[in-house]
Amino acid sequence: MSTMISVLGGVGLFLLGMSVMTNGLKALAGSGLRTTLSRAAATPLSGTFWGAFVTLIVQSSSATTMTIIGLVSAGLLTFSHGLGLVFGANIGTTGTAWFIALIGVRVSLTAAALPMIFVGALIKLLGRGRVSAAGGALAGFALVLFGLTTLQQGMGGLAARLHPADLPAVFGPGVSWWSSLFGVLALIAIGLAMTTVMQSSTAAVAVTLSAQFAGAVGLDQACALIIGQNIGTATSSAMAAIGASSTAKRLALAYILFKLIAALIALVLFPVTIPLLVRASKTVDGVTLLAGYHTAYNVIGVAVLLPLIDRFTRLVERILPEGGSPLTRCLDPAALVTPLAAEEAVRRTVARSLGNMCGSFGKALTATNHGPSGRGRQDAVSVTEASDALRRAREFMSEASGPPESEEEQERLTSTLHALDHASRLAEVADEIGEFRA
Repeated sequence: MSTMISVLGGVGLFLLGMSVMTNGLKALAGSGLRTTLSRAAATPLSGTFWGAFVTLIVQSSSATTMTIIGLVSAGLLTFSHGLGLVFGANIGTTGTAWFIALIGVRVSLTAAALPMIFVGALIKLLGRGRVSAAGGALAGFALVLFGLTTLQQGMGGLAARLHPADLPAVFGPGVSWWSSLFGVLALIAIGLAMTTVMQSSTAAVAVTLSAQFAGAVGLDQACALIIGQNIGTATSSAMAAIGASSTAKRLALAYILFKLIAALIALVLFPVTIPLLVRASKTVDGVTLLAGYHTAYNVIGVAVLLPLIDRFTRLVERILPEGGSPLTRCLDPAALVTPLAAEEAVRRTVARSLGNMCGSFGKALTATNHGPSGRGRQDAVSVTEASDALRRAREFMSEASGPPESEEEQERLTSTLHALDHASRLAEVADEIGEFRA
């Protein structure tokens, strides 16, 4: 019972620490996170690199992905460029596994973690702005260390009761092809369930690395678990996409397809990869090999899909075509968490609405010989749609989170609000006129 309490407590502390540390790092980065992502994705390859780098810094692929969804929804990034950033985020999130493999499972860091928690909490409570954010990041990092130590202690007790022979066999003498396939699929299902329950592939991988280090799980079995844990990260994206905008649904679908393709590649290469890892384990410890396998798994998946990103994007767009009015397409709730993206979404909505109204005015002015025909009624309906889009843009702007973080952003926001106000007045006048005459 005490072993299970230690394991569950360690996982809980790890998840809490990751959440606190990610929030602190995001606040510390400020608008730099958004600016870096929006400027870095000039090509899918550069987007992949910067997506990996930013995720490695903020220690959360979910935070990076949500920011990317907001930027794509607002039109600051194309879908293919956003997809490149998402691919990079999957590589960047494997950095935590290297930290766990090289330090976390080897050294008891309780003596260092507890003072760091106190110092970090004190800075967070007494500081302001980015100083407070730095304190939160420090406290969260210390909680991660403390959680890993607790998890390591729990796994040490679990290893006395659980042996690799108690789990489905994957590789070894006397293991038939069918038994090996069944074992791999069973462990993949277990890994998927672990990530789904924990809602964090990083925490699930931490449990697997700790179990392998303690001897409770074999190296081949741990690799199968990691494949399932990587697939499991797509479940949170799938659930988040329910009822979301078409942009969020497309990125969620692309994320799921990426995970499934990477898992299929890993399964095909499994009979070749595992003997190589077993041979390498004679000179390199198992947890380091698992961290390398976790990174290589995602890198190979990205390397296969990145050259085909345009075709992959078209496939996703064909499966999930764009819906809704083209005037309000940018007003995606996902952009609300990013003030820069929310402001850009409103700017584009104003520009499209003005273009729509000016087109209607032009048609009305050239229809001098047609009188109040059906074309006039269509123009009136078009202006009504533009007026409705501007109303929705005002409501959208009022829900945006957080004030601008720089003087430049403040000026840009002010000009956007002025443009929205003038466009709304023009729409009101057009509504009062009704059907247009030259």
